Amino acid sequence: MSARILVVDDVDVNVKVLEAKLSSEYYQVLCASDGMAALELANKEHPDLILLDVMMPRMDGFETCRRLKADPRTADIPVVMVTALSEPADRLRGLEAGVDDFLTKPVNDTALFARVRSLVRLRRMMEEWRHREDVCGRFSSLIDGDAPQENDAPARVLLWESNPYGSARIAEILAPLASDVLSPPTPEELIAACDASIDLVILGMPGKVDALRVVSQLRANEASRLVPILLIGDPEELPRLAKGLDLGATDYIVRPLDRNELLARARTQVRRKRLQDRLQENYQKSLALALTDGLTGLYNRRYLAAHLDGLFAGIGESTQHAQGPALLLFDIDWFKRVNDTHGHAAGDAVLKEVAGRVLRHVRGFDLVARYGGEEFVVVMPETPLPVALVVAERIRSVIADKPIEVGEPRVALPITISVGVAMTRSAGETPASLLRRADEALYAAKNGGRNCLRVADAAAPGAHAAGHAAISAIAASDR
Repeated sequence: MSARILVVDDVDVNVKVLEAKLSSEYYQVLCASDGMAALELANKEHPDLILLDVMMPRMDGFETCRRLKADPRTADIPVVMVTALSEPADRLRGLEAGVDDFLTKPVNDTALFARVRSLVRLRRMMEEWRHREDVCGRFSSLIDGDAPQENDAPARVLLWESNPYGSARIAEILAPLASDVLSPPTPEELIAACDASIDLVILGMPGKVDALRVVSQLRANEASRLVPILLIGDPEELPRLAKGLDLGATDYIVRPLDRNELLARARTQVRRKRLQDRLQENYQKSLALALTDGLTGLYNRRYLAAHLDGLFAGIGESTQHAQGPALLLFDIDWFKRVNDTHGHAAGDAVLKEVAGRVLRHVRGFDLVARYGGEEFVVVMPETPLPVALVVAERIRSVIADKPIEVGEPRVALPITISVGVAMTRSAGETPASLLRRADEALYAAKNGGRNCLRVADAAAPGAHAAGHAAISAIAASDR
């Protein structure tokens, strides 16, 4: 995975060493010699990762990081502090400034590349969620127009540590952050207990359990795929800790544990998880608002267009070996009378009930969409005409056979629909032409007395006969 990395150090030799190492792994490297230059480059170039020295003239690494994280344009760029400082207080100061990770000089290549790969992967994932949210936000705003609220509820943590004393100490350290530190007795139970409600998993190494195998299984499961994983290991286990990052762990910490560093790293991971959850939730809300009809819950016209485009792209150059979709276009007969006589609330109730009845009488892979007003569309992939007509007749009858009750006191309204049926007829068919022919068939049904169905290109030999034969066969089998 290639990336653009900004290296910031006032010592030219240090810059050149890091540049050579990163370039050998095909990363694109940008360089800055002080904090001010780093801020300018970060704003201009938007790198994927920043490797930042601590001891620099004019503005040290702590202040540079604080300014990067305070600027919305650069706040999401991961920052790794490269430092000779090894005191816990210095590391805590860096974490409080917003540093995502540390590398100690002289830089270990294994740790360097593992951290870079892990943080670049995280950066890309967060960018993707923000991009999705932005795209959907162009079609709709957040529900009620509210900005997402910070989730400051106590965290839920899963902990696996083979040493009972170590496990108890970690739980005690995390008490200000987590109300729930669960320690399942077996790895299998830990994996089963891990779902999207868990904010952090902490795995101790070494032990009787292969922590890296647990990481792999957690990342393979859909429910736990995005839950942060923090590894704890001894200094001599650095290669395995780095391997853990490649397998999907999000951070590691080396023993002996410093209370403040563990708490700060855990807090960073929980905050990141909750940001990711908010982005995902906002995306789902925006997607629902953008692609579904707010009244009926059906897909809307925008989604219908994309769905048809996808189906037609899958047909290829010829329909000889791939049956194109059949399409039903129907609307509610005399719907304006419902609104005029009983009010728009009654009209809305009719629309919702019609949508519900249709959904209950189509196949699971058929698409039902509200096309606009009182018009609806059913798209049936790879469906021959006789089957399409059976479905159309079934939908017509379930609407007509039972009146729809609206208002208070309840009023039973006899509701019927008219249906136009169109089949994909050639490789040259397009979604627009299929919809146009279905609309012509619907118009013919309206002119034919309503509460009936008509087939596009009805002059085609046997079009109605095939459908009526199929309908009769289904009716006979139901008796």
